[in-house]
Amino acid sequence: MARRSTAPFAPFEWMIAWRYLRARRAEGGVSVMTWISLIGITLAVFALIATLAVRTGFRAEFVDTILGTNAHVSVYNAPQRTEGGGLDRRITEYQPMAERLREVPGVTRAAPLVTGQVMLTYQGRNAFVQVLGIAEDDLKAIPRIAAPEEAWGSIDDFGDGIAIGSGVARELGVAVGDRVRMLSPEGTKTPFGTSPRVNAYDITYIFTAGRNDIDSTRLYMPFAEAQSYFNHEGAADQIEVMVEDPEHVEDMILPLMEAGGERAQLWTWRDRSGGFLRALEVEDNVMFVILSILVLIATMNIVSGLIMLVKNKGRDIGILRTMGLTEGSVLRVFFICGAFTGIIGTALGVLFGCLFAIYIDPVFSFVNYVMGGGVWDPSIRGLYALPAKLELADVLSAVGLSLGLSFIVTIFPARRAARMNPVEALRYE
Repeated sequence: MARRSTAPFAPFEWMIAWRYLRARRAEGGVSVMTWISLIGITLAVFALIATLAVRTGFRAEFVDTILGTNAHVSVYNAPQRTEGGGLDRRITEYQPMAERLREVPGVTRAAPLVTGQVMLTYQGRNAFVQVLGIAEDDLKAIPRIAAPEEAWGSIDDFGDGIAIGSGVARELGVAVGDRVRMLSPEGTKTPFGTSPRVNAYDITYIFTAGRNDIDSTRLYMPFAEAQSYFNHEGAADQIEVMVEDPEHVEDMILPLMEAGGERAQLWTWRDRSGGFLRALEVEDNVMFVILSILVLIATMNIVSGLIMLVKNKGRDIGILRTMGLTEGSVLRVFFICGAFTGIIGTALGVLFGCLFAIYIDPVFSFVNYVMGGGVWDPSIRGLYALPAKLELADVLSAVGLSLGLSFIVTIFPARRAARMNPVEALRYE
């Protein structure tokens, strides 16, 4: 009579594997190794998901602050030699150029700007800032300025004064309604040289854009006032262009060049921050490789636990083989034992990693409190807090890596158990 084949992963195979996982107290070594494997995989997957979430969140927040406060594309004029021998990059026909740029498909806004560097003073305190002269309607179209994280005053009063970042306000110790003096070295030209220009302006709006380097250096003033202050009457320094899809801004370079004219030169946000983003990408790849090795080390504990389990259950294996259990059934029994540990550890790691990403603010606040503050320096990292963003692809990559390694390393000790000779296993029993 032919032996009937057993269906893979039959109920009795699960039952035997479950009995082996619940090791008796006399076999505490196996149980300890199982717990070590479980904890190791849980911590490794937690670290991997937490790192991926912070990596994704940091890049997303960094890019969002760049795109929310700066031009996606800055359009300049190529320098032109003046009669005095200097170079002039000013755009005199800025309105027609802005209109042509707005007509390019994919462009959402094109705003003329006047730029400059000045020093602000208030009651003996000084701050060096970057000035952007812009029209009020164009200022209201900048997401991180019109709808910032925090704001004081009203953006509707912009035409009556200036708008500054919260970092500048903090450095000067000023608030909405205070009057500051603005000093520029490029002032009125006299027979004795160029004298500095000093004007006083009321602060009507204070914003927190979300990046320390912007909040501590940025000042907006009305476009016409900036033209007068910097001696740019009838001219602009550049055209600030916003597009619908800034991630693919390279596709719009040629149409924008054609709309800008013969002297047009472009500077995209990727040109400005591309080096930092490439460094982030390299760091992300290296961190993923390192944490993948950590997951591999954690899954190797499964091998140790299964080898001890196979050694302790040698007599049982011999008996089961003599009762008719096939090599495939023995292999699947011990594969279930190792894979079950990997699945439970992965599930717990995913749970803790997702909770960490979701509640990163209170977790970070607690760590900052325990360490006595100063754990995160915005002046170095740019952002005010450690961001985290869960992405399904990151979670799935962590789960796939952990489960894949757990299943692979489990096969080797399981095959050793399946190939055990039942006669050798029972010889000394």
